[in-house]
Amino acid sequence: MGRRAPTTHWPAGIRLSRDVPLAPWSAASLWWAGPTTVTVLLVGLWLFGTGEALLVAARLGTSPWTVLAVGISRHTALSVGEATLVISLALLAAWVPLRVRPGLGSIANAVVVALAIDVMGRVLPHPHAVALRLIMVLVGIALAGVGSGLYLTAAMGPGPRDGWMTGLHRRFGWPVARVRFGIEAAALTAGWLLGGTVGVGTALFAVLVGWSVALALGVVRASATHR
Repeated sequence: MGRRAPTTHWPAGIRLSRDVPLAPWSAASLWWAGPTTVTVLLVGLWLFGTGEALLVAARLGTSPWTVLAVGISRHTALSVGEATLVISLALLAAWVPLRVRPGLGSIANAVVVALAIDVMGRVLPHPHAVALRLIMVLVGIALAGVGSGLYLTAAMGPGPRDGWMTGLHRRFGWPVARVRFGIEAAALTAGWLLGGTVGVGTALFAVLVGWSVALALGVVRASATHR
C-alpha cells in the first residue's frame, strides 16, 4: 500500500473570521474594563501602530490614512504620529453630528497608535535593499492584523475611522462597503496630493490587511472556543 501524501491545513479550529468574536477579555462597557481587557486593548493598538511605522520606514507606500498623515507632516511641523493624532481627533469630532458613541478604546486608538508610530519610527531600521523593505511591509501588515484582532475584541469602542464609517452608514443609509471605499479613497487622494508615499506597500496593505485581520480574529475565536 502506498504512503499517503502529507496534507497542509490550518491548525484545528482556526478559520478566517467573518465577524468580531467575543473573547474572554471582551468588555461589557465602553468605558470600564478590568486590567486584562485594558492590557489587550493597549497591546493591540501598539502593535497596529508599530505595523504602520514599519510601512513608513519601508518607504514603499503606506495605508491610505498614513499616506495622508505623511503628506500633512511634509507641509507642517508635525511628525507623522502627530499628524495621525490630529486626523483621529478631527474624525472623532465628526462623530458628534452623526451621534456615534465613543468609548475608552476610541480615545486610546487615537493616542496610542499615534504614539507608537513616532516611537517605533525612531528605532526601526531604514534599509535600502528592496527585499528587506518588502519584508518590512509584510511584517507591518501582519502586525496591523494582529493588533486589530486584539483591540477589536476588547470591545471598548470603534476607532475614529470605523466610527465615522458606521456613523455615515446609519445616518444616510449608504452601504458600508461604499462608505469605507469612499473615505479611504479620499484620504489616499488627499495624502498623495500632499506628497504622501503611495506605492506597492499601499497596494499590498489594501489587498492583505483584511485577510490578516480575519485570521487574527479567527485565532481569537478558536482560542476562546477551546478554553
